[in-house]
Amino acid sequence: MKVGDRVRVKESVIIYVNPEHRNQPSDAKGLEGEIVSILTDWNGRTITPNLPVIVQFNPKFKVHFREEELEVIEES
Repeated sequence: MKVGDRVRVKESVIIYVNPEHRNQPSDAKGLEGEIVSILTDWNGRTITPNLPVIVQFNPKFKVHFREEELEVIEES
C-alpha cells in the first residue's frame, strides 16, 4: 500500500465527518478513494499513529484509516 493507490474500505467503519451526512454516523464500508498520505514521521521524528493512512474520497472528504481496514483495488 502506497500513496496514489486506489483503495476500498473493506470493513465496517463508522465515521462522522462525511460532508453529505453532517454530524450523523455513516458506514464507510465499500467507499472507494485514493491514498493521499501515510503518516510515518512528524518534523523528522518517527511516529506510530493509530490511523496512519489518509484516504481522499472527494475534494472535501478525507478520512484516516488503519491498513487492515482497506484493500487495494488499483496500484499507482
